[in-house]
Amino acid sequence: MSENNLKPDKNDDLSGTDKPFFSAVLTPYRSLGSNGFLVLMLCFGAISFVSGVLFWRIGAWPVFGFFGLDVAILWFAFRMNYRSARVYEEVVVSRHEISIRKVGPGKTYQEYCFNPVWVRLTVKRIEDEGVVKICLTSRGESVDLGNFLNPDDRTSFAGAIANALAVAKAGGV
Repeated sequence: MSENNLKPDKNDDLSGTDKPFFSAVLTPYRSLGSNGFLVLMLCFGAISFVSGVLFWRIGAWPVFGFFGLDVAILWFAFRMNYRSARVYEEVVVSRHEISIRKVGPGKTYQEYCFNPVWVRLTVKRIEDEGVVKICLTSRGESVDLGNFLNPDDRTSFAGAIANALAVAKAGGV
C-alpha cells in the first residue's frame, strides 16, 4: 500500500456527514398563561359566589348551585383547551432525511420519514390570510404541517421549510 492510497481510519466518524441542519418544534399559541387562568377563575368564581349569595338571600336558592355549575363548566373547558395545547410537531431536515414527529395531547404520536430528493412542498395561500396549508408529499404519502399555527407563523415556517428543502436537495450545508 502506498502513501497516496491510505485506508480510512476505523475511528473516523462517518455518521457526522448527515447531521441535521434544520430543526423546528411547532407548538400552538395560547394567549392565556397559567397565572392569567388563575386570576380569571378567581374573579369569575368570586363574582359567581357573590351573585349566588344575593340570589340565595332573596329566596332563589337553586340559582346558587347553577352559578357553581357555571364555574365548574368554565374550569373544565379551559382544562380541555390546555390539554389540547400540549400537541406539537418536530420537523428535522438533514441531507438524507426529513423526519416529522407529530405528538398528540396524550402519549400518542406519529412519525414520518422522507427522502428530501423525493419530497414536494405544497403551500396553499389565500390573498387576504396568507398561508393556510403546508403539506409535504412523497410517493403518495402526504403530511400536513402546522395546522394549529396562526397565518403569520405558518407563513414564516413555510419559508423556512422551503429553504431547508432547497438546501437538502442541493446536497446539504
